[in-house]
Amino acid sequence: MNIIRRPRRNRQSAAIRDMVQETRLHASDFIFPVFILEGRQVRSEVSSMPGIYRYSQDLLLDEIGRCLDLGITTFDLFPNLPESKKDKYATESHNPDGLYLQTVRAIKEKYPEAMVMTDVAMDPYSSDGHDGIVENGHILNDETLEVLGRMAVAQAQAGADIVGPSDMMDGRVAYLRQALDSAGFHNVAIMSYCAKYASAFYGPFRDALDSAPKFGDKKTYQMNPANRREALIEAELDTIEGADMLMVKPALAYLDIISLLRQNSNLPIAAYNVSGEYAMIKAAAQNGWLDGERAMMESLMAIKRAGADVILTYFAKEAAALIK
Repeated sequence: MNIIRRPRRNRQSAAIRDMVQETRLHASDFIFPVFILEGRQVRSEVSSMPGIYRYSQDLLLDEIGRCLDLGITTFDLFPNLPESKKDKYATESHNPDGLYLQTVRAIKEKYPEAMVMTDVAMDPYSSDGHDGIVENGHILNDETLEVLGRMAVAQAQAGADIVGPSDMMDGRVAYLRQALDSAGFHNVAIMSYCAKYASAFYGPFRDALDSAPKFGDKKTYQMNPANRREALIEAELDTIEGADMLMVKPALAYLDIISLLRQNSNLPIAAYNVSGEYAMIKAAAQNGWLDGERAMMESLMAIKRAGADVILTYFAKEAAALIK
């Protein structure tokens, strides 16, 4: 046959396939979310996330050292706190002597080269389990911003390099930028959870933190999974308000949203490969239904191919080891 174009010529050997590969993963692409809890010499596996652990501060420092050796440079911290330290106004979130802020300081002291990202939201500290102040069953937007501002400044004082508002309150990026700048933290970046959807894929994360809502759901502030154009509205607002990076959460079920933001924004785009996405692959691999390593790398590649510059993923350590 007279076939002039034969695309298979560029697939015929591993060397050629590697030479013409369009998308590549690097350890520096990853942010590793890590869970901390009180105590010493404590390591507790999250039952719904095989291979992922909650660490006491001393053991978390060891884990971060191992990750740095693999080329992972940035870590996103989430606290697992006892109910006794939770209240309506999340006051523990800005307690300088509390577990979370102490851990941020400890990481920066031991590993100044590590980048620490912090979570700005009330739910891990809230007795209601919501991302905002609750009154009569409603989430108060503007009153919540005051709590988030105190939280972000306290995190910056502890040494945070990036704050990640994950609350989805209106106006929070502008409020945090003003609060940080007024406190002298002009260089602390904001990675906005710009398009955070009210997703079914967050369940294992809430198990890890014991932070599920005590009533109702989060649909009045997190985005409707059916909506695409709305993500552009959120991205535009967060950009105007001073976000340094925009995040899509979850990732795999929202590759079209990652691509949409990549096409319409010049800011770095992050994607959160969330706990449910991790758990599905792990469960299927444990049952022998698919090749776990191949599925992991293919999924991460898809997220980057869609346009993500940064990937928050529980696979970070495994993937970095394979890449290395």
